[in-house]
Amino acid sequence: MTATSLPRVGERSGAAPLRDNHYALLQIVLFWAGAILLPLGLVVIVLGWYGAANTPYQYDQLSYLVSGGLLGLGLTFVGGFLYFGAWLARIAADGRESSKRLADTLLVLADVTSRAAAVDDRGVDVGAIPVTTRDGQTMHRRDCALITHRDDLVPVGEQNLHLSVCRVCKPAAA
Repeated sequence: MTATSLPRVGERSGAAPLRDNHYALLQIVLFWAGAILLPLGLVVIVLGWYGAANTPYQYDQLSYLVSGGLLGLGLTFVGGFLYFGAWLARIAADGRESSKRLADTLLVLADVTSRAAAVDDRGVDVGAIPVTTRDGQTMHRRDCALITHRDDLVPVGEQNLHLSVCRVCKPAAA
């Protein structure tokens, strides 16, 4: 990750992308198994039909029906289900990727809104304004952790230059 890039949720990189990505490996295995079994089942059905059509004996036709027709039908259905499973795995991977993208966008949006909330309409950093409590003797930044719970904060004016500076937030003089 370079210094200028934005943070990414669950970012991965490397030479072997399928090493720890079991979902992508599952999708590839399902895809290729379905892609092989589905046409293989159709070929077996055609071979069974051809064998049954070209024999004059009924007992031979029954064996072609069982070996060619039912086996081919089973291979076709299994291949179709595996292919469908690969499609579902792809949809799940796309959903995971869009969730990551949404999380990245929300991180960027949260960063932008937090920066915008810290600046008022005139472009002044509100968190950096020195404040004190009504009867306090210490000057703090508005976003200082020691005074965030207080409701009686007032901005430090030029007449309050005798205040001590907070050692936690170290505000600049107004």
